[in-house]
Formats: sequence, C-alpha cells, structure tokens
Amino acid sequence: MSHTPDAPPTEMWGGRFSEPVDAFVKAFTASVTFDQRMYRQDIAGSKAHAQMLAKVGVLTADECERILKGLDGILFDIERGDFAWSVELEDVHMNIEARLTERIGEAGKKL
Repeated sequence: MSHTPDAPPTEMWGGRFSEPVDAFVKAFTASVTFDQRMYRQDIAGSKAHAQMLAKVGVLTADECERILKGLDGILFDIERGDFAWSVELEDVHMNIEARLTERIGEAGKKL
C-alpha cells in the first residue's frame, strides 16, 4: 500500500493508503465484538462531552438537546436488543456515533 496523505478518508483510519484495508485486517483490529458491553459508559461519556461542547459554544442548545435525546434513544435500542453492531465501524463509540448521525443528522457529527 502506498501512502497518500491527501486522500479523503472513507473509514475511521482512512486516507493514509491508496488501497482499501484488507477484510482480514478489519476483522482482526475491530474491537466492537468485545467492547460493545461498554455502551453505557460510552453513551454517558458522549453525553457529558456534548454538554461541555454546548457550554463552551461549540454546540447550540438545540444541537445539544438533539444529541442527548438521540443518545437516550440509542441506549433504549441497545437495551431492548434492537441495535445492529457493525464490525466495519470498528468499535463501540464509532457504532454509536454513526447511529446518532443517522438519527439526528449533521449535529451527530459534531460530537
């Protein structure tokens, strides 16, 4: 794989190489199969982070509220077994953030 620092990333660690990451490497480095049990801690940390971002003016009050409600909805989905974890998204945080962005739009990307 050749190094291409100016390539737009398509994955969490994308943009470094001109060729896609091999599926075996993705599966080997993904932690979501065992770190998904930390979803409560990840959501709590994301909520605290959103509140801090609102306090310092990075998020509007409306964006913060949408993020908090979106995270509460995701917590509910996970606890009732209605959350599809993706190895492609590598870890618990990226799975939750991707679902949040699907739910609330661009504000989810600000987290």
